[in-house]
Amino acid sequence: MKSLKDKIIIIGNGIAALSAIKAFRSIDTLTEIHLFGEEYYYPYNRMRLSKGLLNTLEEDKILLQKKEWYAENNIWLYTGKKAVAVDIMAHKVYFQDGSYEDYTKLLVAAGADNLQLPVSGVEKQGVFTLRHLDDAKRIVMLEKESHTVLNIGGGIQGLETAWILAQAGKRVIITELQSRLMPKQLDEKASWILEKNIRKKDIEIMLNAEVHALIGEDKVEYFKLKDGPAIQCDMALYAIGLSPNTGCLKGTGVKMNRGIIVNEKMETNIDGIYAAGDVAEFDGQVYGLWQIAIEQGKTAGYNLAGKDAKYKHVVPVTTLNAFDITLFSMGMIDEKQADDFIIWDESDKNMYSKILLSKNRIVGAIVIGNTKVSPIFKTAIENNVDLGKVDYKSITLKDLTDVIKQKK
Repeated sequence: MKSLKDKIIIIGNGIAALSAIKAFRSIDTLTEIHLFGEEYYYPYNRMRLSKGLLNTLEEDKILLQKKEWYAENNIWLYTGKKAVAVDIMAHKVYFQDGSYEDYTKLLVAAGADNLQLPVSGVEKQGVFTLRHLDDAKRIVMLEKESHTVLNIGGGIQGLETAWILAQAGKRVIITELQSRLMPKQLDEKASWILEKNIRKKDIEIMLNAEVHALIGEDKVEYFKLKDGPAIQCDMALYAIGLSPNTGCLKGTGVKMNRGIIVNEKMETNIDGIYAAGDVAEFDGQVYGLWQIAIEQGKTAGYNLAGKDAKYKHVVPVTTLNAFDITLFSMGMIDEKQADDFIIWDESDKNMYSKILLSKNRIVGAIVIGNTKVSPIFKTAIENNVDLGKVDYKSITLKDLTDVIKQKK
């Protein structure tokens, strides 16, 4: 059991932080935990921002825990407190308002912000990126008077917001810098199926399209591609990637690359300082995924409490339920890195499955339509299930899932 003199500070109040607290409190109910969030809200579910943009933005409906949970679990919660610096010798965290707090152990779970769009006009009224609850509220306020929305970025968040705005009757234009949608999660055929279904909803898609400028007086009125004429729009949203919030550790000696570098215990190279979630870089990767943030937070929480816990890698899974199709992508999807792959193509029925294999083990999967098989493939990848001798050329998708169930 920890001494009452111990004091844990957690910077950031997303799902990684909350998962860490739950793990810590399952072992230690006495040590002080001080949780600092930059926003003026109780910790909330960021995934709900894009999925429920126009109908579920009330704070109380998207909270990760009820407000009374913090006091019940002996947690000091501070909102509107941005950490700007850490003194690792004095064990102090400094905040933007000039205040500071001492700590004995520190967890940085500050998440990430959306990358800034590097084009002229991004500062104009009507141009948004969606990362925080206030962003969503501002979008909703302007959405009512907007007719044509430019969605910059063909990744998961951009597509979810495009679908919601299209359902609200807006003319939506999606631009993607790459040659296909969701290029990091889907192969060419799956991207084509997705694109076909999006176009059926009268949503315009521009591929290989680089937005060069956002044009207007005070408010955005047009956008211009690198090569092409100005095109009318009265609102623009962009989602082009994440930038981990590592600023508070600048100059501390904590090793950082794209994110804060951690080991399998979520420890940094400085004793007593941990990182987890979208701000952390593990094994050369910053994942920015919900389930991975949960597991990393849990691992950090256990280790903060003195339990020897190692991060059990969670298979990255991306899901989309929009445009009247469902799909998921998990694990490794580059067939050049696999020994073999199986494809079941019924794209005329919006059904497509591709399973990637290495040494008779599933290492990745892309499935459109039959998403109920997602947990089966996820378990097979995480448990490194050896499928043995299987005739992959003639097996059906159902037969393969039956084999996996038998092998577990």
